[in-house]
Amino acid sequence: MAGIGPLTQDWEPVVIRKKAPNAATNKDEKVVNAARRAGAEIESVKKSNAGTNRAASSSTSLNTRKLDEETENLAHDRVPTELKKAIMQARMDKKLTQAQLAQLINEKPQIIQEYESGKAIPNQQIIGKLERALGTKLRGKK
Repeated sequence: MAGIGPLTQDWEPVVIRKKAPNAATNKDEKVVNAARRAGAEIESVKKSNAGTNRAASSSTSLNTRKLDEETENLAHDRVPTELKKAIMQARMDKKLTQAQLAQLINEKPQIIQEYESGKAIPNQQIIGKLERALGTKLRGKK
C-alpha cells in the first residue's frame, strides 16, 4: 500500500466560507476613496433613470400609440331583458324577496339585484342555481 506513512499535522489556519468581494462592496464610499488614494482608475456611470420612480419604458411607445388609435369598442355581455323578466316573474310567483332568493342559492343579494336590473355579466353557474331554486327554465329555447 503506497502512500501510507507517518501522518503530519498542518497547523495553518483554514478559512472555509469567505465570500469574494461583490459589486456592492466595490461601490462603498470607503473602498472608492481608498482606490482614489492608491491612484487606481475609477469609472463612474450615471444610470438614466436612477433615483426616479418611473419605469424604463414609461415613454410613449408603438404599443401605446396603437392602443390609442384603436377604435373598436369592447364591452362585456349583459343580462338579456328576457332573462331579467323571467327571473323577476319566477321570484314573484314563489313569493320570495331578492335577499331570500340569494340565500337559497348561496349568493349575495347584490348578485340578484344585478341580474334583475341587467347590470350583471351572465354566469352560467349562477343561472343554473337560479333555475334550480326557482323551478323554472331560464336559458335555452322555451
